[in-house]
Amino acid sequence: MPAVAHAQTGRARFDIVSVGDSTFTFSIRGNPWVSRGQSGLAVDPAHGDELIAQFRVIEVTRDVATALVTGQTARLTTTHVAILKEPRPAFYREPLFWVGALAGGVVGFVLHSH
Repeated sequence: MPAVAHAQTGRARFDIVSVGDSTFTFSIRGNPWVSRGQSGLAVDPAHGDELIAQFRVIEVTRDVATALVTGQTARLTTTHVAILKEPRPAFYREPLFWVGALAGGVVGFVLHSH
């Protein structure tokens, strides 16, 4: 398995299902965070993730997203993959936040009681 480039961490890859003139669809099964308005890239995995197109998601149904191609370097096909940046969870959903809040509360309590 090839190493993942730093620029690809936090990114999700999706299989392109169909390609039209200026739009394409890709499967988003199991990824409910994909939403209308997100921007992404289409790349060619057979050629080292060579950039093929830029896109914006224009519609999301249950398991499929439709994207509008906004820039293109080569013809998009179903052998390519779509890449979207995964959203970061809200700060309060991170365990480290709660560890810090608890530690701060304990320190504050100890300092205040002396």
